[in-house]
Amino acid sequence: MASLQASSCLVSSSSKQIHAAMSVPKLPSIRFSVPKVPTQKLSEELNTRDGFMNKIPVVKLVDRTPLVQESSSVSMATVQLYAILEAVVDRVEMHKNIGEQRENWNTLLLNSINMITLTAAAMAGVTAAGGAGVSVLGLKLASTLLFSAATGMLALMNKIQPSQLVEEQRNATRLFKQLQSQIQTLLAVGSPSKEEVKDAMEKVLALDKAYPLPLIGVMLEKFPESLEPALWWPKNQFQKTNKEKHFNGKAERNGWTEELEMEMREVVEVIKRKDSEDYERLGNKALKINKVLAKSGPLLTGIAAVSSIFMASTSNGTWAAIVAAVAGALASAVNTFEHAGQVGMVFEMYRNNAGFFKLVQESIESTLDESEVEKRENGELFEMKVALQLGRSLSQLRDVAKRSSYSRIEGSPIDEFASKLF
Repeated sequence: MASLQASSCLVSSSSKQIHAAMSVPKLPSIRFSVPKVPTQKLSEELNTRDGFMNKIPVVKLVDRTPLVQESSSVSMATVQLYAILEAVVDRVEMHKNIGEQRENWNTLLLNSINMITLTAAAMAGVTAAGGAGVSVLGLKLASTLLFSAATGMLALMNKIQPSQLVEEQRNATRLFKQLQSQIQTLLAVGSPSKEEVKDAMEKVLALDKAYPLPLIGVMLEKFPESLEPALWWPKNQFQKTNKEKHFNGKAERNGWTEELEMEMREVVEVIKRKDSEDYERLGNKALKINKVLAKSGPLLTGIAAVSSIFMASTSNGTWAAIVAAVAGALASAVNTFEHAGQVGMVFEMYRNNAGFFKLVQESIESTLDESEVEKRENGELFEMKVALQLGRSLSQLRDVAKRSSYSRIEGSPIDEFASKLF
């Protein structure tokens, strides 16, 4: 009996425990407060963690407009030089495009005038072959009009000389690219000065004056009295460039010796006696040939036009037709030789080469005229530049100077030119 009561008590107590375990009380609602993100940036936290103090720079986000304005005000010369650089790049593209256009002019005008002249000459030949009794009024009028048109077009073409214009644009493109490289070098080496900005501006204006783009009013004279070297640099360029050179804030000793000065003076003498004189002589010859051809072409087409008027209208109409045909054929040959041979371009090439030698000559003389060697360009660098401009190595340049010195002492002319480029 006692055992039954004990077992019933165990069963009841276990059932209570199971019931208690199965009934889950309702949990109260708990609100979690999210902590605010600390204002300390990640870089500052990394700086102070694990003892790495001040290893990562702290970048603060601030308004950049005042910084840009301040930088622009401090380096205004740099900003101005960039503006000049943009203008120079635009000049390069302009001269390149206009040069291509004028080259097309030369080709199209040459072909058109030759076709007109030869067609008119063929009509005159047909008239001469037909005899006096043949009705050739149509051929007569057509050949007269064609010869007259060829005369006017040829006179205009000879006036503007498209091949010479093309050479001007080629040289302008090359020189503006050279100026572009110089400005880029100034910007890459260091902060430019206001004086360098002014020099760059003057060089741009000098190039614009030396190689104008318009044809009316400012076009270069195509038939001057004699060859004058092209001048594309400011007159006072060398006076301004003879300034003291600096490296890391200290004036450098620039290796000028008495031997180097004598070498440069002899190079100038060779340029004067050989290169400049020879190119001026050849340029004047090309100018004379171009003048004769420019006058002969329109003159021949004019004679052909006048002769074609009298074709088959008089007893000597056959001879007039023959004169018109022959004059037209000669005019076509002269026109082809002048413009297809690009005699104007050859003259312009000699003019620019003479200008190049004048530039080298003036740069050497102005450098040597500076009495204080500290204010000159570095001697070794200057010698290397002159050698490269003349297409020679340093040893070859020194040999030319020695030969020039010996020839002047002996009184014999020197046979070698200073330049090997052209």
